[in-house]
Amino acid sequence: MTGLTEWAYPLAESLLAEPLPRRWKHSLGVAERARTIAAVAGEDAELLEAAAVLHDIGYSPDLAQTGFHPLDGARYLRDVARADERVVNLIAHHSCAWMEAEARGLREELEGEFPRESADLNDALCFCDMNTTPDGTPTNPVDRVNEIAGRYGTDSLIGTFIRRAEPEILVSTARVLERVAAGKRQPM
Repeated sequence: MTGLTEWAYPLAESLLAEPLPRRWKHSLGVAERARTIAAVAGEDAELLEAAAVLHDIGYSPDLAQTGFHPLDGARYLRDVARADERVVNLIAHHSCAWMEAEARGLREELEGEFPRESADLNDALCFCDMNTTPDGTPTNPVDRVNEIAGRYGTDSLIGTFIRRAEPEILVSTARVLERVAAGKRQPM
């Protein structure tokens, strides 16, 4: 998979930097978080970083079809960019996407088209996303969920989804922190 990040960064930049500069900063920050936990991803570290920088491309005005960015981004990566299948699947399911898909009536489409990657990789991408502000700086999952709910409104579809997903987001990110801590305890 060598070269995956070299391919992913320019693609994400071309889709996000100009039309959505804040989203681009967020994506760069999520990729930086991926590099900080590369050890827990092991041989999939480059895959995780590529998925991290690409995870929000479905917001690009050029790609938005359904209005559900994980699905729009994954479809573009699969159908147009011919991306690595594992990257595509990670983008499709990032950060509890199935819950938002359900709220939008798109869960069957999402799960029918894109199988989930390993729980460890899905947790890792969720960790990276939920520990990054919209401006790309580090945060924590509680503040990130609060920020999302506040930005979209607590009664909006996104506000309702993120509050419903919050327990799973917190458990998912905690599992990553446990793996990071376990890795630090391992003898050299």
